[in-house]
Amino acid sequence: MNIFKTVSLTWWQVSIFKLGMAAAGIAAGTYWSACFANYLSVIVVVAVISLAYTTYVWAKQ
Repeated sequence: MNIFKTVSLTWWQVSIFKLGMAAAGIAAGTYWSACFANYLSVIVVVAVISLAYTTYVWAKQ
């Protein structure tokens, strides 16, 4: 089983995936907010770098 295979999704399948990930992120953030409070700046930097890279790759295609 190859978990890194290439797949194609429609826009509504991606939307459902994003909705699920957002819900999981909100749930984790509310449940473990004290655990992540000390690492907020690191989490924001990781988010900015990963989103900037994704935007760069998307713009180049």
